[in-house]
Amino acid sequence: MAAPTRRTAARRQAGRAAPQPGVRQLAAQATRESILRAATKVFAKHGYEGGRVEQISKAARSYDRMIYYYFGSKEGLFIAVIEEAYRRFNDAETALELDEAKPAQALADVIRFVWGYYQANPEFITLLNTENLHRGRHIGKSLRASELSSPVIGVTARVLAAGVKQKLFRSDLSARDVYLMIAAMGYFYLSNRYTLSAFLGESLDTPAALAHWEAFMIDAVLRKVSAAR
Repeated sequence: MAAPTRRTAARRQAGRAAPQPGVRQLAAQATRESILRAATKVFAKHGYEGGRVEQISKAARSYDRMIYYYFGSKEGLFIAVIEEAYRRFNDAETALELDEAKPAQALADVIRFVWGYYQANPEFITLLNTENLHRGRHIGKSLRASELSSPVIGVTARVLAAGVKQKLFRSDLSARDVYLMIAAMGYFYLSNRYTLSAFLGESLDTPAALAHWEAFMIDAVLRKVSAAR
């Protein structure tokens, strides 16, 4: 039998260095994830102040002590919920398959993604509303907050750079500003659509109204970034 190659030996060594998680580790991970899912629903429905630890443990089919074991406190759990909400959003956006050879289309796809994600994940908006009511007191204590913002800005930056290279987009705009424009138009519309519907005397929640606003967002952003101004 031939001796193993250096690459094969390295793979075997790596396999030994990174053993598969055991039953207890998998069970602990499942418990933590179950608590996070339950806490997301409870905090989204009742807010931070109204969301009680015993509600969350009951919804997770767990125990209060497990929440304190994994997260330290109710505040620690809420911070983890916000971090997880941002992480899921980042993972979904970075998984987008964008054709940067067509930057205008790619930027429109980013806008459609953000708009669609907000609609499909209403708890994301309600959780952020809750945290803003607290002036960012909890997420400000997160050690991951800054790293969670970089992937989504990075996606926008790459698309803008591709557009600048093709002389389709302005070169004096920051990805941060363009992303804030997209997020603001989508977030404000959805988080305030009920009061705005009453104020304007028309439903902003119909399929036609939502489709109209998506088209408006795309047109507004593309006009803003266009080099032909």
